Amino acid sequence: MDAELKSIVVERCRGLEIPLVGFAPAERWDVPLFEPWVPEAFRPAAISPGTRTVIVIGLPVLLPVLDTAPSIWYHELYGTLNALLDQHAYRIAADLNARGFPSVPVPRDGYGSIGVLQKQPVAFFSHRHAALLAGLGSFGVNNTLLTRAYGPRVRFASIFTTAEIPLDPILEEPLCTRCMRCVEACPVGALEPCDYPRGLTDKGACAARSEALYRRHISPCGLCLRVCPIGEDRRLYARGDPDIYDESDDRFAADHRAWTHVRSYGGG
Repeated sequence: MDAELKSIVVERCRGLEIPLVGFAPAERWDVPLFEPWVPEAFRPAAISPGTRTVIVIGLPVLLPVLDTAPSIWYHELYGTLNALLDQHAYRIAADLNARGFPSVPVPRDGYGSIGVLQKQPVAFFSHRHAALLAGLGSFGVNNTLLTRAYGPRVRFASIFTTAEIPLDPILEEPLCTRCMRCVEACPVGALEPCDYPRGLTDKGACAARSEALYRRHISPCGLCLRVCPIGEDRRLYARGDPDIYDESDDRFAADHRAWTHVRSYGGG
């Protein structure tokens, strides 16, 4: 195991302002944690033979922007995060290649469009499972990965490398409190009060809403992400009171007016 290389990657991430980075050995995919588990064809060593370690990086979705969702503001931030993740993953892989360790970045999304996702709601690799196995968080009822720092408000990308890098421990304590706010917030009823992996019950309904919002230039939806109480970012942005999302509560009238203003512009 190359502990020095791990320190180099962590420092590289710090320099790129990537707050979340985790390391998982490829063989972790071969030990099921729950059912159904990741099929063999979707595991790192099958996708890129020779992979020894998966490096997972995460960038936060800024909560005040997400609070306006669905909106052009969140739509643009989402695109910015996707572009940054792809660039950062490429740079990290390139740096490892230069050091003699064959490595490849995996793009943050593995599908061509929401329309494609509706027909086949599976990508060739799951960054959520990678983040779980790299110790960055645990799954929530809304089928997303929850992190201590940002709850589910994180976008991930991964790097496959032949380098043997010391692993990070899997987070054993579940972060989801089963408050069911995500279930209640879903506008198309795609969630039910079950633990992962049964939480997302209707991928088609979720994808159909995303496609409708995309036609209006304000995708993705994001409502289940913004109401999740997990994450230190809630304290940073003074979003600790869940009643802030009750738009009939006059205590938060200024916030509600701001969200309505943003939502009223930039979308079709």
